[in-house]
Amino acid sequence: MAKTARRDTAVRDRADDVEHDELDAPRPRRPRAGAGGRWWVGVGRVLLWAFIIVVVFNGIWFPIRNGFSLPATGAEPEVNETLDFPEASAAAFALRFAESYLDTSDPEARLTSLAAFVPDGRASDLNLPADSLSGENLTVMDVDVRDEHNAVVAIRADVNDEAMSLEVPVYSDGSSLVLSGRPALLAAPSQAELPAAPSYDTDSQAAEQLEGVLTGFFEAYAEEAGHLDRYVEPGASVTPLPANSVEFSELSVMPVPSKSSTGDDDVRQVATTVVWGLPSAGDGEGEAGQLAQSYLVTVVNSGNEWYVRDIQGAPHSFGD
Repeated sequence: MAKTARRDTAVRDRADDVEHDELDAPRPRRPRAGAGGRWWVGVGRVLLWAFIIVVVFNGIWFPIRNGFSLPATGAEPEVNETLDFPEASAAAFALRFAESYLDTSDPEARLTSLAAFVPDGRASDLNLPADSLSGENLTVMDVDVRDEHNAVVAIRADVNDEAMSLEVPVYSDGSSLVLSGRPALLAAPSQAELPAAPSYDTDSQAAEQLEGVLTGFFEAYAEEAGHLDRYVEPGASVTPLPANSVEFSELSVMPVPSKSSTGDDDVRQVATTVVWGLPSAGDGEGEAGQLAQSYLVTVVNSGNEWYVRDIQGAPHSFGD
């Protein structure tokens, strides 16, 4: 009995020691979120999905966007409007050719002259009977450039005393010119119909002030060049007419616009008609004539006086 009691006592002591140790040991802690690298795993997943979304979106959107930006099927490519064709040389070449072509007074000399403009052996294709064609008052009207090698030059002429046009096809290889085919006679260009002059608000006070200023200016412009600076804007330059070429006779000032086309009301463009007296005949006994001319004069108001800035020919003077 005594041994049993001691054994039971020892067992209880060990149990108490174990229980005491368990009570004194620190309580285990719950691991924090993201501990052990889990936080970086989450970030990696987010970045991976973002990359996948971008790739998928671009794969769908780029073809659609490019489809919108591409020209429609069958659309013509843009053409460079500036073609490297020698227009001035072709115009002079065609004019010289037309002078020879329309002169049939001497057929043999004509063919010899035409040989300089056509391919070898083709001058005879342009042979004509003597005195069958004549041409006067030849003038180049237009150069229609077709491509960098070809153009058609239109020449206005009085052919057999009738107004016509002659179209001359010209070929250029970059350094030389040659006729590329037979020329063609066409009707003369029709005359344009002049429209009515545009209407605008007028400034009667400015017109009254400018009457005297422009009269003095045109007198000096033709006869007293030394006084011209009196009427010209400081800093501007107007070259007078040659001495003794005409004499000032009369000035007619058209209505003065109340506003400038540039928005600066101190600057106006005034249409005027000047009548010049012409010198008499060489013997001094002939009757002197008169010459009416239309000008567009740019004038500037300095605050208390008008000055002339520029003078040029007036467009649309028949439409007044």
